[in-house]
Amino acid sequence: MLDVSRKSRLWEPPKRLEKREMVSISDAVLAEPEIDFNEGEDVFSIRANGLDWDIGNVVYEPKDTSRIAVGPDGKKLGIFMMHGGASDWRSIERLARTFCGKRGFKVCSMTYPGRFYLDDPSRDWPDDTFHADGTARTPIWLKGEAIAADEYDVKVDASNRDIYGSRSYAVAKPGTRFHLRMAAWPTAIVEAMKEICRRHFPPEEWSIYVHGHSTGGPFVHTLMQRVSNVKGLIGIENSSFGEFYHAMAGHDWPTPFNYVLVRTWRELARYRGAELAMQEGDKPLFRLTQVMEEIFESWDSVKRFPQFKAENWYHNRTPSCLIEAANVAAQFQKFDRAATAALVQEYLDYGIPLTGPQVKPVPPILHGINQYSRDHTPQNYRIIADKFAALDRPPKFRVIEFGTGIHSYWRTEDGLPLGVCPVVVSIWHDAIMNGYFDGEVAR
Repeated sequence: MLDVSRKSRLWEPPKRLEKREMVSISDAVLAEPEIDFNEGEDVFSIRANGLDWDIGNVVYEPKDTSRIAVGPDGKKLGIFMMHGGASDWRSIERLARTFCGKRGFKVCSMTYPGRFYLDDPSRDWPDDTFHADGTARTPIWLKGEAIAADEYDVKVDASNRDIYGSRSYAVAKPGTRFHLRMAAWPTAIVEAMKEICRRHFPPEEWSIYVHGHSTGGPFVHTLMQRVSNVKGLIGIENSSFGEFYHAMAGHDWPTPFNYVLVRTWRELARYRGAELAMQEGDKPLFRLTQVMEEIFESWDSVKRFPQFKAENWYHNRTPSCLIEAANVAAQFQKFDRAATAALVQEYLDYGIPLTGPQVKPVPPILHGINQYSRDHTPQNYRIIADKFAALDRPPKFRVIEFGTGIHSYWRTEDGLPLGVCPVVVSIWHDAIMNGYFDGEVAR
């Protein structure tokens, strides 16, 4: 009989899958019998940095709990998931439903604090991100607590127009509750992640695997070393630790911590343009009017999602923002010098792998990147691999290149009705069951 440690040395992911192979895997997964599951909200409150926060978590779990998948270690299999930069749990629900409905994993899909629309059961944000009176859509961190128009200024930045177009920000004014929330949310998001794991995945029963699309990636990387039963990362288009993403991007985040990016159709355009160029070269320029109409149509369909972003400086681990925010949060709580320094260090530590013999090492990591992703490229992942390799206890780290797909990996395309989600489910399940995550030594 092959023991698990031996398995972990034998099983290796494919280095690349072409589209025809992906279609075959997807077809096979979608043909599997459905596992009936419940899907429901778990909305709860926490207290962090002296403030109350409402947290939205959507849970997917087989109705027949005897059908919950069990891993090689004899524990039930759970996934903690987080969405990307400007959305909520709904953007990645295809992946969550496939993991649960085809393989029996229990999934918790958390929405960033401030993004879960608490004022309507539909959870759809009303109107557009900018209103007719010039005010902007802003986060709702606590039910019944609205950000007033006099708590922020709207500023337009065209300094990187060649990349983003003109970007608009809601800039929280010092002394307002908005400004304080912007300073305090990093602790809230970390404590919320830990609380979900505590509530749903107690270590004596569960092994947890984490996934964070794009900006969600740095958050789940933070979580990996702070929850004992997180076994590893199952990534598809996941950003890495904030410090590693910073090295990949090559620059700091350009605004102070109190700037909330309020998105418009331009954010769709900057991704769509790059994706089309990689797929078709210059041909889309000859149908630019059609492309722009499609972008406006897409915006109309997605503006019900949050479409604002407060988390850039965590994603990018920009020290100036982290330090200033921690100092504001500490001042609110009347911390002394030592406690303030500790909070500053806590913020800075969120974006780096923790090191030292008393710290849980970074667990194994398995990434997937799509052919037509603008930022998640093989070259950039070599930068990340080198960063991990330099650690005192480097984790096992592998990357699979997929021969199709875009950054929004759930997007339907010919032959892949659920995007790459079924492919990811199949490969990541194989990795877990064949012991890939049971070895922490890099090779």
